[in-house]
Amino acid sequence: MKKKLFNISISFFPFLLIAQSELFMPGLVYNHPNSSRIVAFQKQIIKDKITASNQALVFKDGKILYHHIENSMKTGDKEITDETIFPIWSMSKPITIVAMMILFEKGLVDFDDPVSKYIPAFRHPICESEKGTYPCKSELKLIHLMNHRSGYVYYDSYYIDVIRSKNLEELMNKIAKQTIDIEPGSKFLYGINQSILGRVIEVVSGKSFYDFLKVNLFDPLEMKNTKFYLTEKELDDVPPLFVKNNGVEGFIPNGVTSKGDILTYYKDHLTHLGGEGLVSTFSDYFNFCMMLLNKGYFNGEKIISPKSIQLITQKYSEGYPLEENGFKDLLGFYYGFSVWVLEDASVMNLYAPEGTFGWGGYHGTEFWIDPKNSMFGIFMTRALSNYESRERFIRSVYKDLN
Repeated sequence: MKKKLFNISISFFPFLLIAQSELFMPGLVYNHPNSSRIVAFQKQIIKDKITASNQALVFKDGKILYHHIENSMKTGDKEITDETIFPIWSMSKPITIVAMMILFEKGLVDFDDPVSKYIPAFRHPICESEKGTYPCKSELKLIHLMNHRSGYVYYDSYYIDVIRSKNLEELMNKIAKQTIDIEPGSKFLYGINQSILGRVIEVVSGKSFYDFLKVNLFDPLEMKNTKFYLTEKELDDVPPLFVKNNGVEGFIPNGVTSKGDILTYYKDHLTHLGGEGLVSTFSDYFNFCMMLLNKGYFNGEKIISPKSIQLITQKYSEGYPLEENGFKDLLGFYYGFSVWVLEDASVMNLYAPEGTFGWGGYHGTEFWIDPKNSMFGIFMTRALSNYESRERFIRSVYKDLN
């Protein structure tokens, strides 16, 4: 990796790590004496029709301070538990990023490398302008996939291409034919970058993307139910999707996504999407958050280094409005390697400290890590609404517990 890509000062002691004194125990409820606002938050977002059944947890200083499941008890909904499997959509992205950091630390990839070194189909990307298409002037590099500056967005036929591709190699050949709206590296443009990285991981490791994740992440982190497929029983148990937008309100009982069954989660479908394809449980994602909070370590074993955590959370793109394509519901944040990072809490009155980072999923799942207070939070649900739950959760936690 060429040093010009990064401008950070590394100062850490890898053995002074957060004590992992308490792991998540499914079925146990933890209610901190000062958690009234968090409880009220979980109940109120059901009343406000932002979501239905939901689950929240706060971990701080080696202890679980708060853990509560609020089931909506509405007709059409299902009760959830600690072992309920949720489609986590874009919360797959940070997992893929960590997988790339594993390869990076082994010296198997350089973020300055052209993507075409690993996937030849991306050798000559085509850019689009008001005057028409032209061969992009800038080379597409791995760093552009890591920080959402490649230009490859969720184009209209993307999920059709996914379902019709037998594997990631075939999907890449279709994606590479898409034109892109920006010169690679020129702007932040949220898109399908981590799904392209999934194929890079396959090429470099010689394993399927899922096998690499299982061996290097899921097994060491004891994430036993995090995967790209669901059994028939698991499909039946997935919570229904609550929808409230564009005049539509209610539960979608059939199909595990809002797009029908475009993400099938069939075991024999091997086009595994590193951007949105994983399912997981509350207890599994707890372990992933524990590793991030613990500077890359879990149960005393290194998954990635503290330096890699710093690289993931470094600023690569400004937030909205300085970055025109940034998220308008993330004011006061910048973007790292597929994580948002809080830069100015006062903009949205969040009360959390600078440097808090996290990400969310299409169906309302969220996580955030607060290194300053040795703290993290997780929120799980299934809903398509106005996505207010992130800021309301963070705000209620810091008003209650700090």
